[in-house]
Amino acid sequence: MTRQPVLGFTDALVRLAHLVQQVFVEVGKEHDLTPQQAQLLCLLVEGPVGMTDLTRSLHLEKSSLTGLVDRAARRGLVVRTRDARDRRACRIELSGDGRRVAVLAHEEVARRLEALAAELPEEHKELLVSAVAGMLSARGPQGGGSDR
Repeated sequence: MTRQPVLGFTDALVRLAHLVQQVFVEVGKEHDLTPQQAQLLCLLVEGPVGMTDLTRSLHLEKSSLTGLVDRAARRGLVVRTRDARDRRACRIELSGDGRRVAVLAHEEVARRLEALAAELPEEHKELLVSAVAGMLSARGPQGGGSDR
């Protein structure tokens, strides 16, 4: 039996990030989406999000996000709407077809991510959630959350 090497903190985080990214790759392929489109649609499941918040959540430059949203809009997955509070800003929301695909993709991503930790004791899962929340909070607005 070959022993797995003990992972350091950095290696563990990098490998976990790769696992999560692979889930988006696989689910995206199943729904004819790029991994980035799958991430975008999953973020929009809860409702419209402004472009600034999307750049933070997806860690993309504005021009890259614009291209991603343009491609999703051409496919009929998302629509741009003017922000009622700020007419200069727009919010991105799912179209009818986009909502159908997004819900399916989101459910599948969630199922697969839960499966990654299925064998962990509950206290380890809670500790992981707490550690990640602390890291994101320490990062501030750049931590990946959105201000819906």
